[in-house]
Amino acid sequence: MTQLDTRTQGVASPVFVSAAQRFGIIERPELAFTPAVARETERLYEKVKDFIPAIEWPVYAPYVHAINRLKKERNAVILAHNYQTPDIFHCVADIVGDSLQLARDASKVDAEIIIQCGVHFMAETSKLLSPEKTVLIPDAKAGCSLSESITGADVRLLKQRYPGVPVVTYVNTSADVKAETDICCTSSNVLAVVESFASDTVLCIPDEYLAMNVARQTNKKILTWKGHCEVHERFTAAELLAYKEANPGLEIIGHPECHPDVIAVCDFAGSTSGMINYVKDNRPSKVLLVTECSMASNIQAEIEGVEFIKPCNLCPHMKRITLPKILDSLLTMTEEVLVDPAIADRARLAVERMVNLKQ
Repeated sequence: MTQLDTRTQGVASPVFVSAAQRFGIIERPELAFTPAVARETERLYEKVKDFIPAIEWPVYAPYVHAINRLKKERNAVILAHNYQTPDIFHCVADIVGDSLQLARDASKVDAEIIIQCGVHFMAETSKLLSPEKTVLIPDAKAGCSLSESITGADVRLLKQRYPGVPVVTYVNTSADVKAETDICCTSSNVLAVVESFASDTVLCIPDEYLAMNVARQTNKKILTWKGHCEVHERFTAAELLAYKEANPGLEIIGHPECHPDVIAVCDFAGSTSGMINYVKDNRPSKVLLVTECSMASNIQAEIEGVEFIKPCNLCPHMKRITLPKILDSLLTMTEEVLVDPAIADRARLAVERMVNLKQ
């Protein structure tokens, strides 16, 4: 990213200095599967051996070894969302979890650089909560169908149409959208956030299904926006009932971004963290997670005795993040994620209101 040195009323604006200029570029290391690399990554391979064939590990291991060495040299922390592939999630990540959990945890660590292995709005949220840190995303094209369904201009129009109605915005949105709203929410606390307002009507945007699902749990009138997650909207109730019929004793764990008809046939519904905790706490003998399919693999690597039935709905945006791109990000300090300070201050306030809400 570049910024021109423009001048207003004879005063020079600050010259933008890129992360590459601030930290320097490191020469690419040799990526060979040497005996030393094999020894130093052996423990990590044990975590992913059920998902990466032994014959393929010599391709992964040099990247894992180089990334883990470079992140220490750069004083960087790697954040991996629950939807990242097992090689990233278990082998190079320092902090794992859902989007808000990642940003909150990253703000507490002593690191100059955050490598966000997720999608762009997550990197923006990390920058909002850690403005003093350098935030990088290995692929700037890692977007989100839900986040991209609405803009700050759209929210301003909604506020004109519904004056005085509180605006609750899902954290899965851009900083531009967060800046125009009263408070953010997550899929786990959306009901508490909605109920925190005295108003009998609340705008809950942009996820239509999340809003419809919370509307079933409150007496407030919930106004919606027609935004959807392209992964979760593909699941159907008929599909899940067919899985249940074919797998006696199967427990189905859904995500609130799914259609209400899907949630109605689930045994439990919750955020990605809530889904993980449910499986860890209850240890169902057989389970299906109604969400992005890499999460099942990541949990399976940590839990024994649970059989995972895996309908595979991939997020194409999450899958843009790969080990080679993470390595390039550490070497070249790209792509840096920046938020306009005028937007950042207001967007941060919406997130902080949620974090500070007494539940």
